[in-house]
Amino acid sequence: MGQEKKEESGQPSRENNSGNVASKGIVLRFVLPALALTCMAMMIVGSWFMYQSWEFLNMPPETEGKEILFTVAPGQPLWTISENLDAQGLIIDSKRFRKLAQAAGKENKVRAGEFNLWTNMTAPQVLELLTTTSGIMHKFSVREGLSWWKTAEAAQNSKLTTYADFKTAATSPELLAKYSIPAKNAEGYLFPETYLLTRPKENSGKILVETMLKEFRKAALKAWNGKLPSPKRIHEIITLASLVEKETGDATERRRIAGVFTNRLKRGYLLQADPTIIYGLGETFDGNIRKKHIKDKANPYNSYQHRGLPPGPICSPGLESIKAAINPEEHSYLYFVAKGNGAHYFSKSLEEHNRAVRKYQLRRNKTTYRSYNKTE
Repeated sequence: MGQEKKEESGQPSRENNSGNVASKGIVLRFVLPALALTCMAMMIVGSWFMYQSWEFLNMPPETEGKEILFTVAPGQPLWTISENLDAQGLIIDSKRFRKLAQAAGKENKVRAGEFNLWTNMTAPQVLELLTTTSGIMHKFSVREGLSWWKTAEAAQNSKLTTYADFKTAATSPELLAKYSIPAKNAEGYLFPETYLLTRPKENSGKILVETMLKEFRKAALKAWNGKLPSPKRIHEIITLASLVEKETGDATERRRIAGVFTNRLKRGYLLQADPTIIYGLGETFDGNIRKKHIKDKANPYNSYQHRGLPPGPICSPGLESIKAAINPEEHSYLYFVAKGNGAHYFSKSLEEHNRAVRKYQLRRNKTTYRSYNKTE
């Protein structure tokens, strides 16, 4: 009896031990394959995600590819841009595109404008183009001597804005005050230049006009050597420069013509410049100045009837005409008459001027004579 108790209280029986080993074996037979399957599944899923990432970065939506005009509006969020790219077939995953942009630190660097994209471009190529280029640039050329309404017509012809939107911006009190223009419109300050612009989607007239006003400010700083005078003085100079621009056919005569106008202003003479009458007649001018136009005192721009400078500029002068108005040639000339070849004959007395008028105007050869006044 005692021996049996010792055996019971000592080592476990072989039957119990073998049972535990058997149960563990059964568990291992099921757990190990399950772990293996789980690992394989994870590897497959991981490989699939890796392939998707590789595909997104390296495979374009289409192999052949077609060109698509893609537009990014000013202030458009990356979410909308990526969704639009996806909808137009330019990327294959909008969410991954956003993550790509964020990882590259370019989520806020997509530029507004129009872009020529291709469906055989990869996502990184699309992102690079949208964040490092200005897109499609539209050319807008404005020559010296245009009135604001002719500039508005040119803007409309460029399809960058409409005539109405340009006019609204050119007469905007807010813009005029912002650029210290003491007038009811931006005449004279719409700087003549060749502009390369992205097509605005909103506020097109304001964007175009403000671009020109900024360019005027740059030109004015050059003309005045970096130190601008008062807005009133600038307005006077630009008004004089606009007359010089309209009357100059030979570029070498700008300062001399400015000198003639300056001399007449000092003596209180009427300026008697045809382009001022034309400007006062406005958008309806038919191309012919008549006697009634010269005698019309109701036209505030009629320099045959009103002394001094006209109320404001009659066109947008170029930089050289502005410089000529700031620094006119010092001489004694009071008159000039067009000779028909772009140049002028300058006179110091009315008698000499009348002789020149008879020679170059009254007895002119109508088949060869050309007027170089920039009427429009």
